[in-house]
Amino acid sequence: MAATGETLTSERILEATEEVLRRHGPAKATVVDVARALGVSHGTVYRHFRTKAALREAVTKRWLDRTSELLAGIAAAEGDPEARLRDWLAALFAAKRRKAGLDPELFATYTVLTDENGGAVAAHLADLTAQLTRIVQDGVASGGFTVADPATAARAVFHATGRFHDPAHAREWERPGIEDEFAALVDLLLRGLRSPSH
Repeated sequence: MAATGETLTSERILEATEEVLRRHGPAKATVVDVARALGVSHGTVYRHFRTKAALREAVTKRWLDRTSELLAGIAAAEGDPEARLRDWLAALFAAKRRKAGLDPELFATYTVLTDENGGAVAAHLADLTAQLTRIVQDGVASGGFTVADPATAARAVFHATGRFHDPAHAREWERPGIEDEFAALVDLLLRGLRSPSH
């Protein structure tokens, strides 16, 4: 319940929504359930999020943004672009595996919500490919990578590694040998990006 005098923020509503989704799943979770968890009326929740769809989209965006923020630091870092690219892909794979493994109910819920919220997902994917593009551009600028179009190369790397971050493949992520398969793919991709002199 919301403490007396505690200011109800959009962030607090999203936290409560996440808990309600974990408990009830996306098919049964309602705005009334969220309001009840917060100790407020459903009208109070609607003052922050005008519709149930807007609330679900906001909670989906918040979930996706956690991954984007984690990876942004790697993309923006100084240092060897090849090492950053390897670290970025490994961090993406680890983040997705962690979400799927530690909280499978919520992961399944978000898989449903991302299907509903194409705009939030498209923005997330655009952000991730922009981060990758920055790393590839840095590799081209340093002479380590030879690609004609860094954005196209970044999208290709992202799609090529989809098995290791697309939730459709989550069941495979705990299979024996998956880390070796991931490492082999990253090695292959890096060989394709490198300039002949490297």
